[in-house]
Amino acid sequence: MPSPQQARAQASSITSGKTAPEAEAAPASQLRTLFDRPRLSPGQRRIAQYLIEHITEAAFLSITDLAERVGVSQPSVTRFAAAVGFSGYPALREKLQSIALGTLAGGPGATEENGSNELQAAVDAEIENLENLRRDFADPDQLIDIGRELSASTPLTVLGLRISVSLAEYFAYAARRIHPDVRLVTRGGSVAYDALLQSREAGGTWVLAFSMPRHAQETLTAVRVARTAGLKVALVTDLALGPVADEADVVFATGTGSRLVFDSYAAPGVIAAALLQAMTDADPERTQARLEEYEQISDQHQFFLRD
Repeated sequence: MPSPQQARAQASSITSGKTAPEAEAAPASQLRTLFDRPRLSPGQRRIAQYLIEHITEAAFLSITDLAERVGVSQPSVTRFAAAVGFSGYPALREKLQSIALGTLAGGPGATEENGSNELQAAVDAEIENLENLRRDFADPDQLIDIGRELSASTPLTVLGLRISVSLAEYFAYAARRIHPDVRLVTRGGSVAYDALLQSREAGGTWVLAFSMPRHAQETLTAVRVARTAGLKVALVTDLALGPVADEADVVFATGTGSRLVFDSYAAPGVIAAALLQAMTDADPERTQARLEEYEQISDQHQFFLRD
């Protein structure tokens, strides 16, 4: 009789390819795709991030107003428009307005002021993050591919520093049930460097890194060390743009809840779980064998209460 976890591993594999007709991607996702350029300058990334965070307002600003809001020069805005593939700011603004009008008309990401209190508003914001993620998952092929790569990397290193430790610990705890050698790095500096270099020397090929706001300088440095050592980096973060994302080989970007004093991570948690699922799908025989062995050990030593 398989355990509930074994049964779920057998029954919940991810289906490759786009699902049929799905709602248009959320505004933030559309903009991240639009602005996905590896060589944007720091000033250009500030413009991009402002537009992502304030699309319904920013799409109707003049070039002068947008430059003033972001704290850059008007020529910087013009250069940004060219850098992301437009003939000038008017052409970029026309595209932004089409995205913003879809939101205001009740399209993806549209919200209503319904008199909710702050806690309800925080939940509403997380629901919107999850809805945006659902649209992003309409085509799961990249996630499936990276799950296969993480599964094959032995050892597999999981990196999460400061506020990102909790997500990294969750992923590593679960990954150890289905992968023979998972190494968790939650301390920065030379400790992280040693762990990354040892992982590469032992034959590892990938690092899964988590970087939540406020983004730690230590994370950026550790990711650079990993790349220098020859490791590839898959990054789960809230921003597809920025220094850490620029250093990663693959980025899974999704929103975090920011309505309360400390952020909440519903959507990044789902990405972590989805990557775990993709790893189980990549090697189902190993998954089932390891889960079965773990169940035997947990029963023998009574790890869990009998509900």
